[in-house]
Amino acid sequence: MIDKKQARKQVIAASRQNNEPASLRERRLAALGLMEKLPLPRMQRFKFQEWPLIKAQLAWCPSSSDRLALDQPDPEAVRAIQLGQSTVQLQLPQALREQGVILTDIFTAAREHPDMFNKYFMSAIKADENLLTAYHQAYLNAGLFLYIPKGVTVKQPIEAELIQDNTQEEPLVSHILVIADRGSQVKFTQHLSSIGEHDNPANMMIELVAQDDSEIDFSSLDELGAHTYFKRRADIARNAHVEWAVGIMNDGDTVGDMDSELLGEGGYANSKMIAVTTGKQEVGINNRVTNRGKHTTGLINQRGVILEHSELIFNGIGQIVHGAHGSDADQQNRVLIMSPQARGDANPILLIDENDVVAAHAASVGLVDPHQLYYLMSRGIPRPQAQRMVIRGFLGAVLTAIPSKDVRNRMIDILERKLADGLRYQ
Repeated sequence: MIDKKQARKQVIAASRQNNEPASLRERRLAALGLMEKLPLPRMQRFKFQEWPLIKAQLAWCPSSSDRLALDQPDPEAVRAIQLGQSTVQLQLPQALREQGVILTDIFTAAREHPDMFNKYFMSAIKADENLLTAYHQAYLNAGLFLYIPKGVTVKQPIEAELIQDNTQEEPLVSHILVIADRGSQVKFTQHLSSIGEHDNPANMMIELVAQDDSEIDFSSLDELGAHTYFKRRADIARNAHVEWAVGIMNDGDTVGDMDSELLGEGGYANSKMIAVTTGKQEVGINNRVTNRGKHTTGLINQRGVILEHSELIFNGIGQIVHGAHGSDADQQNRVLIMSPQARGDANPILLIDENDVVAAHAASVGLVDPHQLYYLMSRGIPRPQAQRMVIRGFLGAVLTAIPSKDVRNRMIDILERKLADGLRYQ
């Protein structure tokens, strides 16, 4: 149990030490009051209630970048690196600054851009949704803020490297807020990783605000450890377009939500995800697209590979609300089980409250296709390599959607390592 008075005093002191505006401090305290009232998020057929996902402390612990091998970035690159709570590198070319693009850490945004911050921070994700969203707002200690002005196209992918500093006993509670104004276009790629041996929880949230006629391509390579909760949500306005491409390669247990809210007429969301689990990992994911506007399109494509004694649960949730006529909801949830000790499930869920719509789903849980294996092995390819080739093809729809070549290659390298380790004793 959290001592409410002590927690309140500690949050106020830490907020003042961080030179935060009073509005953010009040939001922290409001969320702190919600924590004792709210339940954990729901995850069908997946138990995580006993996981240590909350570490109720707010302290400022600078991290040393000496352990990082920082390369010299291209001067035209748009890049941010955060190690724990410390911003190690922040690069935004002058040409983009002159067009009004803003890239900064989340607390600088609260101080220097209060109108936008107060309007959009925790607007797609609400603090009162569950215990972990309230905890997030109360104990936020890291994050990034990106604003793309009206009509601006950022051609190069914006790359964010977020590293959990487990050399210290400090949780990572990180928030990324991306605002794409009307008619703007941006590609955002993040890589989540960790260093150190402490088992700190990670609470990672992303809000995408895609205004009318804007486009956001968001890709992520997740490579965290210990226990992770993530929540990612996009608010998608009229004729706006959001693409998600996410690779869950964490080494530890993970539970999370992906949400796309199609709010305006003609909006489009394509939510693509792969997950690979090994060892005794437990991973549970809700991937949800909600059609609220007319003539909207919501797509889900999830693919998972389960190795050794691990567990993976995919819940694909497509919802068309009453009034969203002319909309399309389609999803695929496919899982390969590579071990008799592994456990997996792919649960397609359609919630349809309108007649003039198109809705479909597909789900499969099974082994590698023996005909594909036989074909490759008949060409002289050893069985372990043939298995990895089939799996690479199975996951290819998401791998090819990642705009950054470096991140894509890094994901493939991690995938190869996890598959090689996980298949060694199959």
